Amino acid sequence: MKIAEIRQIPVNELAERINAEIAKYNQMLLNHSISPLENPAQIKEQRRTIAKMKTVLRENELNK
Repeated sequence: MKIAEIRQIPVNELAERINAEIAKYNQMLLNHSISPLENPAQIKEQRRTIAKMKTVLRENELNK
């Protein structure tokens, strides 16, 4: 997900999406530990998406 797309998401929805993405990331890690994923780069991309979302959320908090 691009940073511009994330900035368009409302703040309250962004917080919910972060929680959903973290749950998805944890499930992906669990699945990968049991049987390797076809594309393990998905884990890295998911982690970066979560970081981008948290960054935008923090920016919004500081700008208020």
